[in-house]
Amino acid sequence: MRLARFLTVLGLAAVLIAAPLAALPDVQQGPINAARSALQKGDGIAAEAALRNAIKAGAPRAAIAAWMGEAFLYQGELLKAREWLGPGQFTPESAGRGWRALGRLERLEGNLPAAGKAYDRALSYTPRDAQLWVDIGRLRYLGGEQIQAVDAAERALVAEPDNVRALEFRAQLLRDQSGWAAALPLFERALELAPEDLSLLSGYAATLGELGRTTEMLAVTRKMIEVAPKHPYAFYLQAVLAARAGKIDLARNLLARTGDRLQAMPAGLELQGLLELEAGNANVAAGLLEPLAQRQGANQKLQLLLARALYEAGDYGKLHERYDALAARPDAPAYLLVLLARAHEEQGNRAAAAPLLDRAAAATIPALMPIPERDPIGVLALRWNSAPGVPETAVPYVRSLLAARDMRGAVAVAERFRQLHPGSSEALALWGDVALASGQAGAALQAYDQSAQVRFPETLLLRMGEAFDKAGRGRDAMIVTANYLAAFPGSRLAARMAASHRAFTGDWAGARALLENLRQRGGNRDVRLLADLSLAQLRTDDVKAARESAERAYALQRGSGVAAQALGMALAAAGEEPQRARDLLDKARRIGGDNPLLAEARTQLAK
Repeated sequence: MRLARFLTVLGLAAVLIAAPLAALPDVQQGPINAARSALQKGDGIAAEAALRNAIKAGAPRAAIAAWMGEAFLYQGELLKAREWLGPGQFTPESAGRGWRALGRLERLEGNLPAAGKAYDRALSYTPRDAQLWVDIGRLRYLGGEQIQAVDAAERALVAEPDNVRALEFRAQLLRDQSGWAAALPLFERALELAPEDLSLLSGYAATLGELGRTTEMLAVTRKMIEVAPKHPYAFYLQAVLAARAGKIDLARNLLARTGDRLQAMPAGLELQGLLELEAGNANVAAGLLEPLAQRQGANQKLQLLLARALYEAGDYGKLHERYDALAARPDAPAYLLVLLARAHEEQGNRAAAAPLLDRAAAATIPALMPIPERDPIGVLALRWNSAPGVPETAVPYVRSLLAARDMRGAVAVAERFRQLHPGSSEALALWGDVALASGQAGAALQAYDQSAQVRFPETLLLRMGEAFDKAGRGRDAMIVTANYLAAFPGSRLAARMAASHRAFTGDWAGARALLENLRQRGGNRDVRLLADLSLAQLRTDDVKAARESAERAYALQRGSGVAAQALGMALAAAGEEPQRARDLLDKARRIGGDNPLLAEARTQLAK
């Protein structure tokens, strides 16, 4: 009887709690409805104004807390949002929205466990809320559960197939996994539903640009500026187009129109640094790039850009301080070796420059090695012990353990990281790296394949290529590389790998097409690329083009063995300047040793 009375009272309490919003007078409900419509458009200011009217009309706090908190989130006012959302006092009708907004607030402030709890509360009210599943997916992705994030995206689309945020999120995940072309239909479908949505337009424009559809990309950016005349990302994308076309001044002017609104965007800072460097402002470029390079030690393109900026600024001391250790590694980029050597020469130290130039001239392709870490391994160990599940502590520590050849330690740390984040593409890739370094190419490939199901950067393709090679599965490497290039046509690395594969199988016309495209896309100063292109042109009986490419390579780097070989072979094939050809072939043999191609060229000369 007591239990029955308790349940009766509990049921009556639930009715009383549910009643207020349903019974709100029009003078209160009207402004709340207006606020909800404003939030649907992402207009937090208009929503706040409408809710203030509801308060003046006597609306209770619980009836507007969810909406007011969300309005402040749209305005970036996180402290004010917490005042309304933090207590968790919502009406049953708005509770799902309120807990979802609180979860978003916690996520924005980096409180991931608290965000998860808030989303769990929201699910108990609105289990088929597509936006809630999108938010859960973004939380999972941020927390290293990328595989589970894909599942959340799919749940969102099942709940609401036409939800634009769900379509956008799935497109973003698909883009990382299967390439830009795969994501395009989802962006287009979402834009049919919301043609002026700036977030969708931004993603669509970037996708078109990566696919090489620049005219369409430009049209979309102009649409973005029509909708929001000061939208910084539209001008950034236009600046990227101008930079790719070699219009440096135009690109700088476009980027200047963004003001300081791209300071938190690494790609924007990198582009700004590159443009300043091309404009001759090396000191400015170095100042922009150095803080970014500190945070992105694994970004080789960025590191080389900073090295060039320091060299051109004449800051040789900082150049040596930052990059001498990297140059000592067997896998040091040839471009970095040349920069450091030139800096030594400028300082009158030719003895230090000579061995660096000799190594750069050899132009060998080194084996993959762990990315170097600036901090001592003991410091990295302490950081990892305090936070073993954080990527920023686990990944650098594993790299250092691999560099120190501590395989047992690397396996233990990588396995612990994988256990803590079983759905993380990063954890799977890291485990693959450890397996590859341990000689387990098959296990590495399995981990890499699982990682690529979620996110497939070109650095992963490179590691997969080495794993395929060590596993004796060269044909599989060719298939994966060809598929990757089809999905990510802008990848220079994939194009180089595909060109090598085609040359290996005797498809010299295909290899030549890929290499010539790379040359047109900024590879006209790449000695190795030009030498490879010269060989492909020879094999397709275009001796004149082969000599032109080889002359270009040799002019760029006269100390390069591969450049000397390419030019010697081209002269031998043309039957021109036989003595010069002999000298070049001898030079190539002295630098890099003998090989079948040199023997072939000597035979041609003898005839």
